[in-house]
Amino acid sequence: MDTMKTSRTASDKYLELLSEKFPTTQSAYTEIINLEAILNLPKGTEHFVSDVHGEYQAFEHILNNCSGVIRERVQSTFEFQLTREEQADLCTLIYYPTLKLRRLREEGRVTSEWYAITLMRLVRLARHLSGTYTRSKVRKAIPVEFSYIIDELLHTSSDEREARLAYHQGIISSIIGTGSADDFICSLAALIKRLAVDHLHLVGDIFDRGPRADRILDRLMAYHSIDIQWGNHDIVWMGAASGSAACLAAVIRNNVHYDSLKILESAYGVSLRELTVFAEQTYRAQDGMDPVEKAISVILFKLEGQTIRRHPNWQMEDRLLLEHVDTAKGTVVIDGQTHQMRTRDFPTLDPANPYELSEGEARVMDNLMSAVRHSEKLRAHVGFLYEHGSAYLVHNGNVLFHACVPMTEEGEFCPVNHQGQMLEGKAYYDYADQLARRAWHEHDQVSLDWMWYLWCGRLSPLSGRVMKTFERTYLTDKSTWDEPRDPYYSHNDDPETCRMILEEFGCDAGGAIINGHTPVHASEGESPVKAGGMLVVIDGGFCQAYHKTTGIAGYTLIADPHGMRIKAHRPFASIKDVLDLNADIMSEDDRFRRWPRALTVGDTDAGDQIREQIADLRQLLDAYRSGVLPEKARTK
Repeated sequence: MDTMKTSRTASDKYLELLSEKFPTTQSAYTEIINLEAILNLPKGTEHFVSDVHGEYQAFEHILNNCSGVIRERVQSTFEFQLTREEQADLCTLIYYPTLKLRRLREEGRVTSEWYAITLMRLVRLARHLSGTYTRSKVRKAIPVEFSYIIDELLHTSSDEREARLAYHQGIISSIIGTGSADDFICSLAALIKRLAVDHLHLVGDIFDRGPRADRILDRLMAYHSIDIQWGNHDIVWMGAASGSAACLAAVIRNNVHYDSLKILESAYGVSLRELTVFAEQTYRAQDGMDPVEKAISVILFKLEGQTIRRHPNWQMEDRLLLEHVDTAKGTVVIDGQTHQMRTRDFPTLDPANPYELSEGEARVMDNLMSAVRHSEKLRAHVGFLYEHGSAYLVHNGNVLFHACVPMTEEGEFCPVNHQGQMLEGKAYYDYADQLARRAWHEHDQVSLDWMWYLWCGRLSPLSGRVMKTFERTYLTDKSTWDEPRDPYYSHNDDPETCRMILEEFGCDAGGAIINGHTPVHASEGESPVKAGGMLVVIDGGFCQAYHKTTGIAGYTLIADPHGMRIKAHRPFASIKDVLDLNADIMSEDDRFRRWPRALTVGDTDAGDQIREQIADLRQLLDAYRSGVLPEKARTK
């Protein structure tokens, strides 16, 4: 009885709170009508992107052209009115309005007539895109400085357009006459891009390889609607910012290896001068290895060794390789075999305590960690990753995660020992998410160590392979570089396996598993769509280093009211080529799923939430009508 009484009390309190927002029966049923109407609107377009790896210009262009959606909408709207060249000009203007206007002005093409024609075309395109949203949502999307004017131009019913044409032409003439046409074009371009894609999913790996992950994060922080599934290259930066010395050493080594140190020094203000001075004073450069790479690699493998020793349940003792280095001979024993190393220059390696930092190494790392803690921009970016990100996401019947669900060779979920708990499948992912958040807030050693494990651990769901960083650093025999992948990757083309994973995360076979992480070798005939469309891999290689391997420049995925389609992108040259030649990222379109009918908001997770709101409002109406709650006069 006490439980029932508490439940009723909680419900009553909730209705009282709801009544503050909807104080009368009229306000409640007006909102019900509004919400039920929204359920019948077309489902918003979702855009899925993965593994951008610091390639800012290519990523920016994918956002600007919405994976070709803008070009498609321009073509469908103006197919019989504009030539291909005129359509391309309009697209480029939408992608880069400020730069394109400057270029057109230099070419002498910008006239009052050009302004009038272009503004009307942009308004027409924006009106076409706005038809899938409520007027309220469109108003919120309109740039503030022209909100009233754009709202007037967009919302005209078919029976009054002819009567209001002179009115609209008058507005356009006034815009041109007051010299505000450029600003207005920029605002319309921003609105069109905002309406073309309702929500962005970034399925991991913003950092490393490319030089400008910081600019990508700046861009994402300004994006209207986004979620992020952490990749292993994200989690290692998050671990460094949370206080993991092993993660920080891995971050620095990655940036040394990919020659992208500017992101640490210029973007985040983390000076590497002390590391550089220490390296040059401690190591030799005669053997072809850079002293800085030598210094940070030894520090990394020492810190990794300390971390592995603290967690015997990880069963990663085979990665404790410093203790098997013979500095006199320049060799290392791995799995019983002796290998020649690129260098025998290990001045800080104590054979008696191989994983203990020297005094100089400890000082360098302490100061680097202090610099990371005091980097406001890095903390803001990592805070954003925590706020908008997660280890995985279930959204509209789809399961999104960066790498894999660890599996056995037989295709079952692999139980993993975590602090005495045997976890697998979704429970493992939930635990990983919890530990990552604890590392950011509590900074305890266990959760910080787990951040490193999520970066490269043998059964990490964010990595999915055995990393051979030591071998790739010190050995020239490339046969030792092979990084065995989790059995997940040998089963992910099997519909039964995919059905098992979907069910594990609470979805049915009508959904899809969406991964990044593993480049798709399109040039060798590999398809990103697996298991009959139940799994999609959208890492086709944004990173320029992968283009020769994959044969393309990345995949993205579009889910719209009519189905799902994968977009295979050709390499992006430069913004200059876009401006000079209208050179877009050309994309091959493969619609691999078609819905039996056009989906509406009512078919989505948002629709479920709206129905819950409607049910609550109906309870409020009942409370008003039965006299349980009194109506209140609205306060002005």
